[in-house]
Amino acid sequence: MSSSQARANEYPIPPRMKAWVLGGPEELSLVDKPVPEPGPAEVLVRVDAIAVCATDIEILQHGVPAMIDGGLPFNRNYTPGHEYMGTVVKLGPSVDEFQIGDRIAVEVHAGCGRCQRCREGMYTSCLNYGYRAKGHRANGFTTDGGFAEYAVNSVNTMVHIPDDMSDAEATLIVTAGTAMYGLDVMGGIIAGEAVVVTGPGPIGLTGVGVAKALGAQPVILTGTRDSRLEMGRKLGADEVINITRDDPVEAVRRITGGKGVQYVLECSGAANALNEAARMVNRGGRICLAAFPHESVQVDLASIVRNNIYVFGIRGEGRSATHRAAALMAQKRFDAKLIHTHTFPLSEVPTAIRYARERIDDAIKVVVQIRQN
Repeated sequence: MSSSQARANEYPIPPRMKAWVLGGPEELSLVDKPVPEPGPAEVLVRVDAIAVCATDIEILQHGVPAMIDGGLPFNRNYTPGHEYMGTVVKLGPSVDEFQIGDRIAVEVHAGCGRCQRCREGMYTSCLNYGYRAKGHRANGFTTDGGFAEYAVNSVNTMVHIPDDMSDAEATLIVTAGTAMYGLDVMGGIIAGEAVVVTGPGPIGLTGVGVAKALGAQPVILTGTRDSRLEMGRKLGADEVINITRDDPVEAVRRITGGKGVQYVLECSGAANALNEAARMVNRGGRICLAAFPHESVQVDLASIVRNNIYVFGIRGEGRSATHRAAALMAQKRFDAKLIHTHTFPLSEVPTAIRYARERIDDAIKVVVQIRQN
């Protein structure tokens, strides 16, 4: 018996699995589904833990997202969830990048690999987004995700994780990877530069950790909850601003001696966030929008143009940013697991989502632990 066969015997795979599936809006059901088979350049992952993301809540509220497969509507037997980690239990044809038994965290997007954006490394902006026939995958969005016992992933969407990293912490790698991507698109060279992070949600808090790990000075966090701001301090924020008590623009100017900052990572999605960010940066400064309001907003474009301010928007965790974020977490450069506040079993996914949606007990990152260690 080969070593690979021996390893496979350690992870017996049942023919069927428990999975949550989405019908219409707010219609989430626990069902039995066949365990999927990995194809070329894919592996089967035993999902060990998955975090609830705000996007999962949006998907649940608005029903099955618009998905296209060769021009046909996607079926309703769809499993959401994308911030998961697990164990490789089966290899597809030609896969040698991973071995059975490897612990991994996943990215959401596997681009088609053939369009201009994918060739540039911008696979989260794949020009064939949603077209599975052309090779695009976005687990939890256009293909089945991780609120299940097993999921299939492209080898391009997985990151090795160390044995001493907990399951819950590993589910935060894609969150930190999104923050890393935001800093990347703004230029990435932030050592010694002042950075403002607006909005102490999961992306904002991990953004503080990533920015500090990359040498930003000072890192300034703004928000409305003292408990979240205090957590930001533990993750590396040099200064925090409660915007219910202080004008954030004036506070940033005060902290920086009137100069403003070079970078703002906007993670709040507030309607006035872009205008405030534009007043926080100095001339030639850069703003990345990692969140967005759900309504149209007025923007002072004249001020942005006059001051030569660059504005970027990001989708997800592109350009392998998760690998760099995972490296910082493995090196313990910041303690991402601080933002993990609640844990539920697979059978209680609706409760986990409710805690995240309503911020019950000041929930920040709610994790569903599927495989009990």
